[in-house]
Amino acid sequence: MKKQTFAEQVIAFNRHLQYNGSLPPGIRIMNPFREQPQVMDIMQQFYRKYYSDQHPRRMIMGINPGRLGSGATGIPFTDTKRLAEVVGIHIEGLKTHEPSSVFVYDVIAAYGGPEAFYRDFYFASVSPLGFTSVQADGSEINYNYYDSKALTNAVYEFMVSSIRQQLEFGIDTRVCYCFGTGKNAAFLSKLNEQERFFDKIVPLEHPRYVMQYKLKRKQEYIDKYLEAFEAYSS
Repeated sequence: MKKQTFAEQVIAFNRHLQYNGSLPPGIRIMNPFREQPQVMDIMQQFYRKYYSDQHPRRMIMGINPGRLGSGATGIPFTDTKRLAEVVGIHIEGLKTHEPSSVFVYDVIAAYGGPEAFYRDFYFASVSPLGFTSVQADGSEINYNYYDSKALTNAVYEFMVSSIRQQLEFGIDTRVCYCFGTGKNAAFLSKLNEQERFFDKIVPLEHPRYVMQYKLKRKQEYIDKYLEAFEAYSS
């Protein structure tokens, strides 16, 4: 039986992605693949464009999807603007601007463009589904898996299982780049000590942190990313 391409494995994973457990009061799961009909089509177009091969890739691990990034597009660290202008995939009737996506696509450009970058890397998240906190007025804000111990405990097995499944796509497990040098890196490093997913975890400042607090030094962080990628390029 011929092995599936990287793309088809990612698509199958996303298509069946579902969390059936309980959550702490006031926290809602965010699954764009089930909540927004157009996201499934967009996601398939993207992965078939860049991942229709069996080339091994290094994993870059974020926190969990946000509402304006992959919560809207189904593609980590990609908002609708980057999706249209860089990737060439348009989402009708929806426009999102996500600062993390701006930085990531600057890194992608510096690496040599999306074809070169996505041939070598695969974006994932410690939790592949996002969370929102429901406010008193009914509005929702982004919530991270580590923002409460109760949420972390509730989704722990779901996160471990999801990472294991994605490693089967053809991931180079020598290294995992972790977006976030604080709580995300601490959790992922401890998890990796237990599960031995990767030989090494390399924390990098989260794109949102760079854009919010270090914008004037953005090029320094782009260079830092590229150096970290180069160290494990062979």
